[in-house]
Amino acid sequence: MPKTKNINKQDLDALRHSLAHLLAAAVMELWPDTKRTIGPPIENGFYYDFQFKKPIHEDDFPKIEKKMRAILPKWDQFTRKDLSSSEAKKEFKDNPFKIELIEEFSKGGKKVSFYKSGSYVDLCKGGHVDSMKKIQADCFKLTHIAGAYWRGNEKNPQLTRIYAVAFPTKKELVAHLKLLEEAKKRDHRVIGKQLDLFSLHVEGPGFIFFHPNGVKIINILKDFIRKELDKLSYKEIMTPMVLSKTLWEQSGHWDHFKENMYFTEVEGKVFALKPMNCPGAILIYKEKLPSYRDLPIRFSEFGLDHRHELSGVLSGLFRVRAFTQDDAHIFCTEDHIEKEVSQLIDLVDYVYKTFNFPYHIELSTRPEKFTGKIQNWNKAEKALEDALKSKNIKYKLNPGDGAFYGPKIDFHIKDCLGRTWQCATIQIDFSMPDKFNLNYIGEHGNKLRPVMIHRTILGSVERFFGILIEHYAGKFPLWLTPVQVKILTIADRFNLYAKKIKEELERDNIRVELDTRVESVSYKVREAQLQKIPIIIIVGEKEEKSNTVAVRTLDNKVKFNVKVKDLINRVLDNIEKKKEKFEI
Repeated sequence: MPKTKNINKQDLDALRHSLAHLLAAAVMELWPDTKRTIGPPIENGFYYDFQFKKPIHEDDFPKIEKKMRAILPKWDQFTRKDLSSSEAKKEFKDNPFKIELIEEFSKGGKKVSFYKSGSYVDLCKGGHVDSMKKIQADCFKLTHIAGAYWRGNEKNPQLTRIYAVAFPTKKELVAHLKLLEEAKKRDHRVIGKQLDLFSLHVEGPGFIFFHPNGVKIINILKDFIRKELDKLSYKEIMTPMVLSKTLWEQSGHWDHFKENMYFTEVEGKVFALKPMNCPGAILIYKEKLPSYRDLPIRFSEFGLDHRHELSGVLSGLFRVRAFTQDDAHIFCTEDHIEKEVSQLIDLVDYVYKTFNFPYHIELSTRPEKFTGKIQNWNKAEKALEDALKSKNIKYKLNPGDGAFYGPKIDFHIKDCLGRTWQCATIQIDFSMPDKFNLNYIGEHGNKLRPVMIHRTILGSVERFFGILIEHYAGKFPLWLTPVQVKILTIADRFNLYAKKIKEELERDNIRVELDTRVESVSYKVREAQLQKIPIIIIVGEKEEKSNTVAVRTLDNKVKFNVKVKDLINRVLDNIEKKKEKFEI
């Protein structure tokens, strides 16, 4: 990612917010009958939402940018003016969006603030640069248009959102635009189609159709996680996708999450598709009354969850309406917490290092709206903090950003383009055991309340899959790729020899395909490389006579006279060590 060493986040946000005003000013000059709404800074840039009389297109961007650059020299400092509600409404008498904001901001008789630079005035809470004279005219670029509902509510009018990127200098902007171009080449939706991994269909928006190659990779990921969990005495469970409304009311999800849930009715009773897996794990725990000797109990589940997402935010594998969580719920005593959390941190670290993902950790504490007792929240927050400190791990503190039922540690991985993704999470929960009256038998025969730890590693398996596609640009490591070896024959008379090699590889569980089509070798090689198959074996007369093969790797390195057994040993060693590249 482009680095902005000489400017802090607050100043960077001020720069981007100021440019959002500039964008709005340009749009209002070009399309005076447009209604403005809001224009906040975001990561790497800003956006502004408008209601246009007639649709605009990205072809209009050069015209807008030209107008922005023409206005910029006429601006300097932002000046503030505070107005009463009635005065403020006069400024925006024909704009229902601004009127709504003014009514909200002026509750209790408060005045609302307006900011002006040049001849442009906007309703705004502030946060601008000291002087627009310091802003370079070539430090921003409009990138794309998207639809957005007013205030994120699908019942409200749909607006046109214009996105832009902006940095303090042109050099940083150019670096970021190159990054965006590289990200575009790695788009998982394009590569997913090219490699026949998955497809998206209008018949199921937000629901992914996985093809055999995609299912193969997902199953490899699951098996990889399962193998590590077996070492830690996890027990895998499966829970239903449809559960009663009463369960979600008891868990608290009904109050905190129902707007994101799907509902159905069976025999006059309301049911919901599960948005998360914890209540199901709780019901299984309640089937028995365990002893303290049985704890910790570690339930894992690859649970299919459903959440209602607005169509405008759906994005390939990254934002979906149905996803699989590599979930786990650990029931333990308070004395177990630090050790369990420490073990989980080690597990996450091992998994992420396997994919060569660097990461950072964030600790999020009690939010304003929460369930449970404050003293339990304090214990949970201290346990997470102690586990991190015991490992001497640096972390960022996010006060008030925890889940409604407990504090959490989030892991943010960084891909090869420098983008960060929040995937793994560890959450301590005193609340759910209270809500469901969970117990275990203590050392002295008394009933005690367990603590519940929620955790994921990959997070959403679908989203993690999308991240991997873009991280590797579709060139998966040998252990992860659906087809590891492709055998190509030069002519039909070498098919039997090729089949013999295929059988040898398959005996060692190497995933192999045979291409005996009557096509040129160069054509078949090119096709295999487009499919990003790591190892291509070519067999012809020379190979059959010497009982060897010619091997070509994805980076176009070729080696002749390779003994099949030697190749198998190299492949198996690479898979076992989960190396990122295969070398002959």
